[in-house]
Amino acid sequence: MAGFICEPVYGNAGGISLPAGYLQQVYQKVRAVGGVCIADEVQVGYGRLGHYFWGFEEQGVVPDIISMAKGMGNGHPLGAVITRREIAEALEAEGYFFSSSGGSPVSCRIGMAVLEVMEEEKLWDNARIVGDHFKARLQALTDKHPLVGAVHGMGFYLGVELVRDRQTLEPATEETAQLCERLRELGIFMQPTGDHLNILKIKPPMCTTRQSVDFFVDNVSKVLYELE
Repeated sequence: MAGFICEPVYGNAGGISLPAGYLQQVYQKVRAVGGVCIADEVQVGYGRLGHYFWGFEEQGVVPDIISMAKGMGNGHPLGAVITRREIAEALEAEGYFFSSSGGSPVSCRIGMAVLEVMEEEKLWDNARIVGDHFKARLQALTDKHPLVGAVHGMGFYLGVELVRDRQTLEPATEETAQLCERLRELGIFMQPTGDHLNILKIKPPMCTTRQSVDFFVDNVSKVLYELE
């Protein structure tokens, strides 16, 4: 086996965490046969989860390779890989990696600026504090709206799963599309995700405020009342 790559939190599924201890067992088996363990943190990493800077921390593991992008550039196209020294040296011994735009000083400076702002403005803390408020408000929708089947995720990576029946879990695909279209009319842009396009994947900016959260949830509730 060459390796095993996995999102520690399933991003496109709406921020679903893996079962407790899952990666510990998988990593152990992969390494036992000579493979490397790779964490895909492109969507869920970089402090967005609030309670963890990296998604793999929730699982209590340390991967051999971490891939990251998106949030680290705050809109600027920027990506990076972190790995152990022995893996990097093994790659160097086999040849070399080349990228026409790799290692750009401008991109690197932008990446440093993002980290500086995150620290100065305590955006990681904000993702945890405001994110907890966000999830609590979304979870409260389950008591008001039968279409809301479950709320997944943490911090500023959340997912609202819409179903027609909470017993059969029949996806509310059409209703989700209608919800997103109506939200657009109200000034909120959402896109359905998931295998059945019945999940609202919610990834607000790290500087999002409680006021913005309340505006969002209030309007989601308003539209759900219209649909039900």
